[in-house]
Amino acid sequence: METERVVLVDESGRAIGTEDKATVHHAETPLHLAFSSYVFDARGRVLLTQRAFCKRTWPGVWTNSCCGHPLPGESLESAVRRRLADELGLVAATVELVLPEFRYRAEMPDGIVENELCPVFRVTAAGEPVANETEVATYEWVEWSEVALRTDLSPWCVLQLTELTTLGPRPLEWPVADSGRLPAAAQLGTSGQVDR
Repeated sequence: METERVVLVDESGRAIGTEDKATVHHAETPLHLAFSSYVFDARGRVLLTQRAFCKRTWPGVWTNSCCGHPLPGESLESAVRRRLADELGLVAATVELVLPEFRYRAEMPDGIVENELCPVFRVTAAGEPVANETEVATYEWVEWSEVALRTDLSPWCVLQLTELTTLGPRPLEWPVADSGRLPAAAQLGTSGQVDR
């Protein structure tokens, strides 16, 4: 089985190589490319997920619908669709960029660090998720107005909510962002072309 690799980036967002996903997160995690997505149903409810308890980073923590890393050469939209299918058995109807420049760094109590350029997407999907137990412990559909009231969310989700609320109170009406504002490594499906 081929090793899954993440795309390493420099401070300007250009791809500078790849690293094994299984070993990239540690006390000195290098800056790398990722994504976050928020899945909404036809009623405008958002899907929150609880990370599986076997996950290396933030096990058991509640967070946005789905996060992940694009493979080298994979577009972010394709990565969002792939991970939603893998983690939740969902087929995305729409995948739209809303926060192209989101970046964060967060440290767990045990010293493991997340350090990501992490564009954020709004996704619409129909049907109930089928959670992959190695990725998702459980899930719930929540009214958007209730999400900001929660105190049990991942650090990246809290930071994203601060920015998402500036887009307006109705997520299905948020403006779609200009993909030209994405990190260079994520533009035109060319993420991670450099492999050192």
